[in-house]
Amino acid sequence: MTRDDFARWLDAYVEAWRTYDPAAIGALFSEDVTYRYNPWSDPLVGREAIVKDWLDNPDKPGTWEAEYRPWLVSGNDAVATGVSRYDDSDGKREYHNVFLCRFDADGRCLEFTEVYLKRH
Repeated sequence: MTRDDFARWLDAYVEAWRTYDPAAIGALFSEDVTYRYNPWSDPLVGREAIVKDWLDNPDKPGTWEAEYRPWLVSGNDAVATGVSRYDDSDGKREYHNVFLCRFDADGRCLEFTEVYLKRH
């Protein structure tokens, strides 16, 4: 995993989120991935579980924007930082995000944990 590889993966992550295309979501993750929306939650396990969860809980189009960039890449481990902004029925919100990722040899995510703080 290089910094450029990770940047492309992050862009693909945002695009998969934007489109909710099951193939695009699935392409991001290894078959046996573990995915946590925060460090304390039980992980989703497996690509199919992630695709199903994303499709079962979509954000309405046009209600959010997000940008994430590599912060550190070391071997197959990578950390991203970024911002997610929402403007929907729950009001305007901004979150500062950190993604902790581990990738397989094919560039698919094996482990994903999100850490976020809401801006007050």
